[in-house]
Amino acid sequence: MEAGALVPITDICRHFDWRELFGNDHPVELDLGAGDGGFALAYAQQHPEINLLAVERLLGRVRKIAKRAARAKVTNLRVLRLEFGYTVRYLLPPQSVSVAHILFPDPWPKRRHWPRRLIQPDFIRDLAAAFKTGGELRFTTDHEHYFETAQQAVAEAHILQRAPEWDWTADPKTDFQLTFDAEGRPTYRARWIRP
Repeated sequence: MEAGALVPITDICRHFDWRELFGNDHPVELDLGAGDGGFALAYAQQHPEINLLAVERLLGRVRKIAKRAARAKVTNLRVLRLEFGYTVRYLLPPQSVSVAHILFPDPWPKRRHWPRRLIQPDFIRDLAAAFKTGGELRFTTDHEHYFETAQQAVAEAHILQRAPEWDWTADPKTDFQLTFDAEGRPTYRARWIRP
């Protein structure tokens, strides 16, 4: 495995030291649910002025992202294999994150599975605690019901304010986005800011 981009976990109870992890003080952004890493790699290359932490649970995907980052010599990307909720609650330093990208998370479409959806009020409160003032949550989904319930969950958390969509036109497209665009399916986006 390529060690350069891979984040070693030596203490699962200590907040990250971003300077130690990235070697600089650039703004930190998150890609929560990095999938195959297509967005994370391209976004990090487009934005050398930021540091990007891509979080993914599946080992095969994490290895693939780390190898691709090493081959492309992407130095501002780190990859963490861990569960998203735990990462956000216990490892992110308070008031240290500029932007969190959540792109096409599992919509858990069956009603009995809705509690498994990532966007829940407690998760939003934990994520907001990691945001700097003005920190942003950028959420994208193809699932209309998830989009509606995510908006409700953020509102129930009583901490982030709805903001106009960001200019996503230059953002790299995930495989999901490319598929949905080809099929003519709608994509829903929302942005919230920590005041």
